[in-house]
Amino acid sequence: MGSYSEFTKTIALEQYGIKNATINYQLSPDELHKITIEKGLGVEASSGALAVNTGEFTGRSPKDRFIVKDDITKDRVWWGNVNIPFDADDFDKLYNKVVDYLSNKEVFVRDCFACADDDYKLNIRVINEYPWSNQFAYNMFLRPTNKELENFKPEWTVVNAPGFMAIPDEDGTRQHNFAILNFTKKIALIGGTGYTGEIKKGIFSALNFILPVFKNTMPMHCSANVGKDGDTAIFFGLSGTGKTTLSTDPNRSLIGDDEHGWTNENTVFNFEGGCYAKVINLSRDNEPEIYDAIKKGAILENVILDKNGDVQFEDTSITQNTRVSYPIEHIENIRVPSIGKNPKNIFFLTADAFGVLPPISKLTPSQAAYHFISGYTAKVAGTEAGVVEPVPSFSACFGAPFMPLHPSKYAEMLSKKMLEAGVNVWLVNTGWTGGPYGVGTRMKLKYTRAMINAVLNGELGLYNYEDYHIHSVFGVAQPRSCPGVPTSVLSPRSTWNDDKAYYTTAFKLTNAFRENFKKFEEHCTEEIRRGGPQRYAF
Repeated sequence: MGSYSEFTKTIALEQYGIKNATINYQLSPDELHKITIEKGLGVEASSGALAVNTGEFTGRSPKDRFIVKDDITKDRVWWGNVNIPFDADDFDKLYNKVVDYLSNKEVFVRDCFACADDDYKLNIRVINEYPWSNQFAYNMFLRPTNKELENFKPEWTVVNAPGFMAIPDEDGTRQHNFAILNFTKKIALIGGTGYTGEIKKGIFSALNFILPVFKNTMPMHCSANVGKDGDTAIFFGLSGTGKTTLSTDPNRSLIGDDEHGWTNENTVFNFEGGCYAKVINLSRDNEPEIYDAIKKGAILENVILDKNGDVQFEDTSITQNTRVSYPIEHIENIRVPSIGKNPKNIFFLTADAFGVLPPISKLTPSQAAYHFISGYTAKVAGTEAGVVEPVPSFSACFGAPFMPLHPSKYAEMLSKKMLEAGVNVWLVNTGWTGGPYGVGTRMKLKYTRAMINAVLNGELGLYNYEDYHIHSVFGVAQPRSCPGVPTSVLSPRSTWNDDKAYYTTAFKLTNAFRENFKKFEEHCTEEIRRGGPQRYAF
């Protein structure tokens, strides 16, 4: 046991193949913060938060995410560009190289949980090369008490070695970084990248297989909160669409901001013990809860600090994917434990850079299934090399990189739960209005919040024909009025002042929807297929 630890339990790592390591077990975040700074691996921001640079990788690397193809996975996983198979023998060889690399080094070990519902709790041991990676695990996973640690038996293990570089020709990887799941050995093996998101997404991907296959429970890439009357709201969305922002509401208790399960008992539980928020252009005025959560114990990733240690939130010189992780307790209004009941509303968040989707619309069950499978948002000019105009981006189930099963499996589970629980589903465009990116403007956050609140307060009510307009292209029901939102904003066509340009762009997007959906059609019912955009021509 390393000299930094205050916890008295002694563990060994020889069972993992890690020999003669200096083991720092279950260190406090204060200790890890201090060690990171002493080792020159990070600095302290003026807020007290730890600021680190994750190195070459400032985001996930989807093409370097693999699943070992074995007896458990070979006939269940939806293999392809998202779920890339990895040979079991190659995994063993690479694993042995990684643990040899960690041997004789100082390592940081943490025992923790995933899943706030005791019936689904997963015991995890995280072995990190870097102290700040271990602090990230403290922030993001559920934290056991000392009593729970006494007889803790890990079920899954995360082995995280950012400094180890694979040799593709020898190791079976695409390049020197990798994130590999082995369901037989219950190991998430991560190397060659310091991006901490790979740690939490590795366990999320594992649960996205374990829960539906073995627990008949639906995993979701979503945030969730609960109102004073006990009604749970669920927010699906890809990065940058507002999941964390919109679920962090001073009038509702936060269940979690990213990963949840929906049980047969109609409860929603958080997988995690913390939040991992984007901080690009963050301000106290727009997102006070997240802004104030950045304090001692939080970890800022890839941000720029000025000479006074103040974060320059608008500075994207390292990456647009600047992040902060913090324990959920850094948010004042949280649900304890992180479990909600009685789901009433589901919001699909999309940042439509074409500016043609309504800012909010109500979906039928078939439309909900279609849009869930599609998982639409858009990339805007400048976010990637070669992107000079809006580009449709589809990620099935609003989280394809983390979904080992075919998207139709998750969609079927969602449809069934929607019908059983009587849930209303809403499509919310947090993207552009008045034209596409470069012409129009981003939807004001205050308007989006007003629309969400109107739904949660029952002010948009159930569907009545006279209260809604059926969109002539997308077929969704858009409200004619909403408290706190100008009527003109609710009709995307009217914000353009150019009907021809609007409809030309709208049909361009519908074609992208249909083209993307072709790969799912054979697995979907006719009812789901009819949930897509209407097939009109301008």
